[in-house]
Amino acid sequence: MTETTLLAIAQWAIVTGLQVAGPVLLVALVSGTLISILLATTQIQEFTLTFVPKILAIALACAVFGPWMLRVMTRFAVQLLSELPSLAR
Repeated sequence: MTETTLLAIAQWAIVTGLQVAGPVLLVALVSGTLISILLATTQIQEFTLTFVPKILAIALACAVFGPWMLRVMTRFAVQLLSELPSLAR
C-alpha cells in the first residue's frame, strides 16, 4: 500500500463521515440557534429549555436521514472491504 492510496482512503473516509454527520449537525445548529433567539427575545433564563427541543429535532433528523446515512456508510464499508485484497499487495 502506497502513501497515495492511504491518503486517498483517509480522504474518502473523512468525506463520508462529513456526509453522514452533516445533516444532523446542521439540524442541531439551526434548532439551537432558533431556540436561543426565542429564549433571548422572551428573556427566559432557563437553560434546560434548550436541550429538549434540540434533542427532539436531532431525533427527528436521525429518523428522517437515518436510512440515507445507513446506505452511505454501508456503501463505504462494502467498497472498502472489496478493495482490501488489492490493497494488501
